[in-house]
Amino acid sequence: MHEADSFVPLTWADMLHLAPELSLSGLFIMIVLLDLVLPKRVNRIWIGGWLTLGSLLISLGFVIWQLLDRNSGGNAAAESIQLFANSYRIDDFGSLLKIVFLAGASLIVLLAIGSTKDDDAITDRAEYFYLLLPAVVGAMAMASSGNLISLYIGLELLSITSYILVGMRKKSSKSAEAAFKYLVTGGISSAFILFGMSYLYGVTGSVDLGQIGAAIPGAIADFKALLYVGFLFILAGFGLKIATAPFHAWAPDVYQGAPTPVAAFLAVVSKGAALAAVFRIMYNTAFFAATDLDAYISKDVFFAMLVLAAAGMLTGTTAALRQKQVKRLLALSGVANAGYLLVPIGLSITVVHSSNFAEFIYYLIAYLFMTVGAFAVLTAVNRTASEGEMKDFAGMYYRAPWTAAAMVVLLLSLAGLPISGGFFGKLFILIGAANAKAYWLVAIMVASSVISYYFYFGFIRQMFMRSGGEEEEIRVPAATGIAIWVCVAATLALGLFPGIVMEWIDGAFSLQVDLLVK
Repeated sequence: MHEADSFVPLTWADMLHLAPELSLSGLFIMIVLLDLVLPKRVNRIWIGGWLTLGSLLISLGFVIWQLLDRNSGGNAAAESIQLFANSYRIDDFGSLLKIVFLAGASLIVLLAIGSTKDDDAITDRAEYFYLLLPAVVGAMAMASSGNLISLYIGLELLSITSYILVGMRKKSSKSAEAAFKYLVTGGISSAFILFGMSYLYGVTGSVDLGQIGAAIPGAIADFKALLYVGFLFILAGFGLKIATAPFHAWAPDVYQGAPTPVAAFLAVVSKGAALAAVFRIMYNTAFFAATDLDAYISKDVFFAMLVLAAAGMLTGTTAALRQKQVKRLLALSGVANAGYLLVPIGLSITVVHSSNFAEFIYYLIAYLFMTVGAFAVLTAVNRTASEGEMKDFAGMYYRAPWTAAAMVVLLLSLAGLPISGGFFGKLFILIGAANAKAYWLVAIMVASSVISYYFYFGFIRQMFMRSGGEEEEIRVPAATGIAIWVCVAATLALGLFPGIVMEWIDGAFSLQVDLLVK
């Protein structure tokens, strides 16, 4: 980057392009000030919860408006908007992911509103909600970053806020332990990522993703080993962030100790942001790490991602077989799903397979709804049984028949059975792997899906084939119920109309314009 290009004035038009992030940041400051100024007798769930939800929906409206404006008239190839000397990009890659993050965070706030008043371990109820806002801003920054520095700033904003959220149950020793473990593993992850980035900068002399990709082919002859070190450390760091095997050991402990809505946030928004960063970095750098005589670096890096994907799928499903604690089981389910989400990234782009992003974003959307929905049902069950074990679902059909039916839909989607969003998400990824002739990966995907039937159907067995004894009726708070049924409706819609969704994603997304940094 030239010195003259380092300082680019920000115009009012640029401010409008940044409306989703700026509105979320401004509303966060406003809610913090309200929390400080208003008397203690004012209900903090209303201040923190509903205002946080409104802030997320306002930002979501700005993102949808930008996406529709860019693609109006079928103009899918509209040029990306570059801000801060291409450090920040407004493109359809980032916009689609921001919609996922904001929608997921909105649903998580809804289920938190319904469950927080029953959790006496949470003392700062307003903070519990509004701290989600800077975390979401960090995730959005990761999706739109055009260089390593802005990406790392977004990563740290998301990470630091998440550490605090995990420890929000101040009266719980498990929450404190989970926060400490997450802080340590998150710090190690950030160190790995920063170390890998430093190698890419040292070899290419730039932090701009486009310039790194352009410089790497010329640097292969002299710095091949250093490039391997850089890419593998970045993969290891993000492997910790997305909790794929063998970097997943922290996830069950952290999910169990964290408040349930925060665990859902880590499972969906935090994981999705890290995967978005991997997508952007690898397709702008490692994809071009090849010359006419040497293409080993590019092939090896993408193969390493496929190995991590396979390890995540097998480890997550097999480790969950004997798990009875529900949040730990959902954490291990997240390990397996991180593997599925890594597959379209690791397959790279070939002549016979170029729908990587559509496969990735479709399954990420499906994963969002089925996972948040499952956590929402868990919060409802935990109101009458605080252990959070699978046996707490016993007789749920008799205690809350409609909630049990909703859980069945979500479980069928998690297991990948028709007709659900999870089924078609896995099917599209599997077909993509078959088109890329990665048959060994197809076999692992099928095997891990079959293994997962055992523990997902364990919930159904408890709900319909076990008696709840003298357990009281499960009453679902209105906000939590809304979150559950929105997730169920979206899961069914994705299963009934998969072609429409895929066509819309393909129509909006352009590889050259929306993903590659120039």
